[in-house]
Amino acid sequence: MISLQHRSIAHFDLDCFFVSAECLKDQRLKGKPLLVGGMSDRAVVSACSYEARRYGIHSAMPMKTALRLCPDAIVRSGDMDFYSELSREVTGLIAESAPLYEKSSIDEFYLDLTGMDKYFGSLQWTSELRQKIMKLTKLPISFGLASNKMVSKVATNEAKPNGQMAIEFGGEKSFLAPMAVDKLPMVGRETAAQLKRRGVETVKTLSEIPPGLLEAWMGKNGISLWNRANGIDESPVVPFYEQKSVGTENTFSADTIDMQFLHRELVRMTEKVGFELRQQDKLAGCVTVKIRYADFDTVTKQAVIPYTGSDHVLLEKVTELFNRLYDRRQLVRLVGVRLSHLVAGKYQISLFDDTQEMIALYQAIDSIKSQFGWQYIMRGATACT
Repeated sequence: MISLQHRSIAHFDLDCFFVSAECLKDQRLKGKPLLVGGMSDRAVVSACSYEARRYGIHSAMPMKTALRLCPDAIVRSGDMDFYSELSREVTGLIAESAPLYEKSSIDEFYLDLTGMDKYFGSLQWTSELRQKIMKLTKLPISFGLASNKMVSKVATNEAKPNGQMAIEFGGEKSFLAPMAVDKLPMVGRETAAQLKRRGVETVKTLSEIPPGLLEAWMGKNGISLWNRANGIDESPVVPFYEQKSVGTENTFSADTIDMQFLHRELVRMTEKVGFELRQQDKLAGCVTVKIRYADFDTVTKQAVIPYTGSDHVLLEKVTELFNRLYDRRQLVRLVGVRLSHLVAGKYQISLFDDTQEMIALYQAIDSIKSQFGWQYIMRGATACT
């Protein structure tokens, strides 16, 4: 068995994925300040090109603010069907080549290439895979290669745009040392500000602080910070097929044919699994609906969907699947809803037409559900159950 410290991990990241996808559809957009998001001035920016970033624009910024910063910016409304299709195409290319891979989001992948140096060379193999992806999909993609996931991700960010970087085993700490602390994954604005107030601005300084002191400052997160600053990360690459699904089902106390009741149950269950999905910071790419009739005959129907974490999008597909599936007009004993093909991602990446208020509404609803329970607040359609 090969020791974790001698692993070889590649991190792939599709550069400005939504922007790159839009440029595939319209080559004239290349090199332009491009914003992907809602078309109204109350919507938010879901993604922006490097040219737009030079104006201080960033994702999650109100579209109105972005257009004020760059009046000449071009806005595209976003097409999750197209983006999901491209993501699955890239996934397929990686799956047919990599010995072990993890799809960590719609546009990011980790590949475990441990042991490949004995036969081929991890860097050469990874570089050739990158060239193959770019040739077949016409999408720019960057990668970092290192001994663990965290360092490989940082290397990818340093290699962008559309580049590659390899960090030799043993060179992780020196590679990270001169960087600002917010270059480390999971070091957000608030954590970086706390460290800066204590005079800690570089990874080198952070790495030299005794772990016990960091734990006293930051709680349990302090130990994780010390490990990251010292280039230590033993988290495994989780095979994509092992990404778990979320689902729920309900066996009724009495078999029923009441369609209004069944649809209310579907709404309730979809909201339950949608909330669970968002709690895990996940997006789903597949929906399955299950029906068990009174005679115990069980049928299911599933559909691949654009990656989403939004109740109203999920509910539309669940309802459609149920209506296609329930064709016997027999008594129903059980219904179920399951979401699968999960990848990491935030709710708002699929909300191209939603406003800040809609995003804030979902966040407020989820906050209430987190505090009091998912069933505490539900759609009006479930009120009679």
